[in-house]
Amino acid sequence: MAEVTTSRKACSVNPLKMSQPLGAMLAFMGLNHCMPTMHGSQGCTSFGLVLFVRHFREMIPMQTTAMNEVTTILGGMDNIEQAIMNIWDRARPDVIGLASTGLTETKGDDVDAYLKLIRAKHPEIDEMAIIYVSTPDYVGAFQDGWSRAVVRIIEELATPCSVKQLNRINVLPGCHLTPGDLEEIREIIEAFELVAVFIPDISGALDGHIPDNFTPTTLGGTTREQLHSMGAARATIAIGEQMHAAAIELEMKTGVPYTVFDRLTGLAANDRLLQHLSSLSGRPVPQKYRRQRSQLQDAMLDAHFFTGGKKVAIGAEPDLLWSLGSFLAEMGCELSAAVTTTHSPLLEKLPIAEVLIGDLEDLEARAAGCDLLITHAHGRQMAERMQLPLFRVGIPTFDRLGAAHKLTVGYRGTRDLVFELGNIFLSHAHEATPSTWSPEPINCSSDCGSSCQGSGAGIPAPTSMAAATV
Repeated sequence: MAEVTTSRKACSVNPLKMSQPLGAMLAFMGLNHCMPTMHGSQGCTSFGLVLFVRHFREMIPMQTTAMNEVTTILGGMDNIEQAIMNIWDRARPDVIGLASTGLTETKGDDVDAYLKLIRAKHPEIDEMAIIYVSTPDYVGAFQDGWSRAVVRIIEELATPCSVKQLNRINVLPGCHLTPGDLEEIREIIEAFELVAVFIPDISGALDGHIPDNFTPTTLGGTTREQLHSMGAARATIAIGEQMHAAAIELEMKTGVPYTVFDRLTGLAANDRLLQHLSSLSGRPVPQKYRRQRSQLQDAMLDAHFFTGGKKVAIGAEPDLLWSLGSFLAEMGCELSAAVTTTHSPLLEKLPIAEVLIGDLEDLEARAAGCDLLITHAHGRQMAERMQLPLFRVGIPTFDRLGAAHKLTVGYRGTRDLVFELGNIFLSHAHEATPSTWSPEPINCSSDCGSSCQGSGAGIPAPTSMAAATV
């Protein structure tokens, strides 16, 4: 059991976490024909826009209510009204996703009341959904903002359905999953002849495709019709502890039962998913995934020589930390340092003495003697100073291509992760120690009757797990 502590420093140095509004914005980007909008200053939106553009390398639709000093003091209703009407006149979106920021939360704007007054004044926007979520950026983190936004989407748009579609499954993915991960999960579910509806679905909007026509709103993702019919599904699958609250809300509103999978990285975790899908569909696990499971087992056997005993330091959002940390422990790695951004009930279950809610400076201080650093791209300077390899995960990853397509779920994604981590350890071992063999002999205590005569004379001993392979 890990002890969860919080850093008490006066300031954050090289921050690890990103704010709640950014998490909410990413969730709204997973809705089709939506306009994510921040209720705050232009600077707040500009920062988030640049961050997402650098990570996904795509056109990111995002608007702002452009609060200034005067409107912050007097209240932001006029700014919200003007923003909504401008968006309506220019883009005609199906949904506006509106998230608060620290500025407007500190002022105390009653946005729900503002929206009622605006709708009464402008009946022409009745057909457009406006989803407001409270996401003060001075508390919580990216994962919390995503979770809150999904809960609000369900509260606003989910409705009970008397007619059930027995082959339909609602999927509530956490923000730690990439568009590539969602595509893999969709393919697995569809292999059981089930239809998966993701809420939200960033794989449709941020998967790196080139659209035929320009649109100022999001293109792809969960449609408004799919959101209204969430109650028609047979079951709900939530991926990540962050989605537990959304799954509960969906069951309360529609009666659709849910199952939470804390991670989909690892052998046992995917066994559980496929067993659940087989039970829902009444179909056996396809041969394709039986072979992928065997491939994963072989990959784990090949890689454990290089991963066993290695010390790893991880800095990530709680669900991503749990997913990677648990799997690394299964591969024989030792978690030497774990730093995260916000609270989660999973943190206490990690196989480490302490989990710190802090920043990358805290991670660097605790990572001495480690063999690998795992965090997002802001950890690159730390890795250079410590002369350690850096495995980039999470948002933002702006100094590498293909971040949106990184795959770590399912048997196939876990297999690729095993090889990538094993290759890092293997290459770093060769760079750090050109000769991995020691001239020291193995002291053999057995009386095997061979020419070694129990001394192991002339048999070199491996000095690392990497050297133990032939």
